[in-house]
Amino acid sequence: MATQSPQILQSVGIDIGTSTTQLVFSRLTLKNIAPGSLVPRFAITDKDVYYKSEIHTTPIDTRNRLDIDKIFDLIQAEFDGAGISPNDVDTGAVIITGETARKENARSISARVAKFSGKFVVATAGGKLEAIIAGKGSGAADLSRREFSIVANADIGGGTSNIGVFKNGKAIDSCCVNVGGRMLQIDKASSRITDISEPMRLVLSDLNLELRKGDRISLDVLRRICQRMSAVILECLGMIDPSALATQLLVTAPLRLNYKTDSFMMSGGVADHVYSPRPNMTLEEATQYNDMGPLLGNELANLCRTEKIPLVKPLETIRATVIGAGAQTVDVSGSTILVDEKLLPFKDIPVAIPFVDGIPMDEATIARQVAQSITSFYESDALEKIAIGLLGEQHFSFTDIQVLARGLLKGLEPLVRKTLPLIIVLESDVGKVLGQTMRALDSQLNIVCLDQLVVAEGDYIDIGKPLAGGTVVPVVIKSLVFETKQVE
Repeated sequence: MATQSPQILQSVGIDIGTSTTQLVFSRLTLKNIAPGSLVPRFAITDKDVYYKSEIHTTPIDTRNRLDIDKIFDLIQAEFDGAGISPNDVDTGAVIITGETARKENARSISARVAKFSGKFVVATAGGKLEAIIAGKGSGAADLSRREFSIVANADIGGGTSNIGVFKNGKAIDSCCVNVGGRMLQIDKASSRITDISEPMRLVLSDLNLELRKGDRISLDVLRRICQRMSAVILECLGMIDPSALATQLLVTAPLRLNYKTDSFMMSGGVADHVYSPRPNMTLEEATQYNDMGPLLGNELANLCRTEKIPLVKPLETIRATVIGAGAQTVDVSGSTILVDEKLLPFKDIPVAIPFVDGIPMDEATIARQVAQSITSFYESDALEKIAIGLLGEQHFSFTDIQVLARGLLKGLEPLVRKTLPLIIVLESDVGKVLGQTMRALDSQLNIVCLDQLVVAEGDYIDIGKPLAGGTVVPVVIKSLVFETKQVE
């Protein structure tokens, strides 16, 4: 990494979703952009997506579990098609999303992928992380940055819809709701219902409909269901007054909606039908994928038109969540840090950002926002290490540091074990004093507190062994990379 010559990295992204599984292969150009003899600062300066896989149906076995062997046969076949082996991979990301992430054997997939190539970032994405990933992939984040605006993106998959809101390129809000194209599965040949998800039973109850597996469904009934689900998405986006059903279907807390959204996008497989609706869709067309995805997209387009909601067309719809790679930016944390060398190194720790508009100097507010951020960002049964990013270069008095330390500990206390390694990443140059203050309040705390680093929601970090007598540590910040071409 010390060389000034650009390096070409091979990156691979894999998205294992409720309905589909996809791969994308890219070449990334990595350059040191720091002038002269300054501390190296590496950045991705170019990205060439040279191979996109077919969009595969996610293999599910007869017990409604992920079919791990078939998934890996699929992945291996696409590696062969791209002409590379796992050993050729420099970096990459595998994201297990939607209802797939809730399958009981999802973690087995994560473990096997990690062995497939040790350089992959692997994450079982909760609703918040998936919303951020999809919003970057669709171009919503980039549009908000270019236009200095607030853009909301609803990524509508097979089992869930994930809504991410971006301001000037940064994620500021998100939610997840149980609305998707495969919540009701239908045999297209017979028009008979083959599966009804639990969230769909809430929709049916709201509509006073009694449907069971094996029943034949009509186009009119299916349209009523899709119209109601479309309304729930717009309710969650704040475009329509919320109903009791929307509250029941929410997986996370609702959007705060204490801002004015300038633009709206839709991504995911259903979005193809939002932007290309058919005026007189038949039942055969509506159930062509043995679900109701096409009709849901059609009815969502109709409702947006009725409510006079102009939609910006995203760069990507169904491919919005497939990951290009983990773009590596190598940093060196400043000398005012607190580290316990016995805890290091760390690899592939996702970063949660609890405060978007600056750190509040109120202990209760800090605790509440930290708890909300952690519970929506991390899978509760998979907590092994937690990284919290504190953005902004604001000035802290010693009293402020004490308030921040107490608030952080109070917010984390109900969620984590005392021995769980805690990583704090600050932009301000106060890492050591914050870490020492937190350790003084809790002597059992295992903490690494770094500063002079800028992270974003959805980033992953690697932290190496300390250098220069323990005064600095090397840090790799891995941001998810997506296409950033002009959005229409």
